[in-house]
Amino acid sequence: VQLQASGGGLVQPGGSLRLSCAVSGRLSDYYGIGWFRQAPGKEREGVSCISMSDGSTRYRDSVEGRFTISRDNSQSTLWLQMYSLKPEDTAVYYCTAGRSPGRVDYWGQGTQVTVSS
Repeated sequence: VQLQASGGGLVQPGGSLRLSCAVSGRLSDYYGIGWFRQAPGKEREGVSCISMSDGSTRYRDSVEGRFTISRDNSQSTLWLQMYSLKPEDTAVYYCTAGRSPGRVDYWGQGTQVTVSS
């Protein structure tokens, strides 16, 4: 299983970025797919996820209303559209996949997002 994340970069506060994750195999092979992030000196935290069983989405409170998670089953691709970025969004972002509820079985290599003026 491979998850290849891309789309990170340097952006000014208030700017936008769109992260992509190419997932090997079919998205329907997994129970949930999503994004985590880890900022320097901090623990890794969940950002957003999609349930492949019913399409429901979840967001951590700090990104609710600013980030949108989506996927394309035919392309086996996951996206994270990020708007109104803040310096505290600076982190390495990882795409993930799990085969059962609450589990993360596979991690991508991470893509760096830096929000700074």
